[in-house]
Amino acid sequence: MKLIVGLGNPGRFYANNRHNIGFMCLNHFAKANGILFDSRRAKARVGTGGIVGEKVVLAKPQTFVNLSGESVVRLVKKHNISLSDLIVIHDDLDLPLGKIRIRMGGRSGGHRGINSIIARLGSQDFIRIRVGIGRPPAESLNEDTIKEHVLSDFTPEEKAILSDLTARVSEAIVCLLTDGLTTAMNKYN
Repeated sequence: MKLIVGLGNPGRFYANNRHNIGFMCLNHFAKANGILFDSRRAKARVGTGGIVGEKVVLAKPQTFVNLSGESVVRLVKKHNISLSDLIVIHDDLDLPLGKIRIRMGGRSGGHRGINSIIARLGSQDFIRIRVGIGRPPAESLNEDTIKEHVLSDFTPEEKAILSDLTARVSEAIVCLLTDGLTTAMNKYN
């Protein structure tokens, strides 16, 4: 069984924020595969289904991004998930909008949601799908502008990129499930 987690902030106010790209990608994947987020458990909205012969649990933590580890650790324990079967989809400032990177393990890169997950699990050894949201202009780069950037909505021009981006992330997830990590990294990184 695989646990696939998309990171984002709950509520309509945050729905179109850059920080919610994990939710957006997971919503696309769920819809494309006929999975409904029809239950609430472990502080998350959860859907289950089968993808290419693999049972999957999809989860959108409702704890806000910075506390995602609270939900993820509960889901891992509840479903007895091996960390190598945990896939987390999240925004990444260091990648340009539209780019994705898949990797196993590593540090958080300053992403507080990933920090929370690592701290709660006591391990970095899970798969991440990093989805680029770009950075604000370098001349104004500080903690406040970064926070403002990740919590701002995508512009109309950026939204034009999102449908292709969420579709590619869905394809990458299927590739991970069918062909494994190395093949998915070679194909999508």
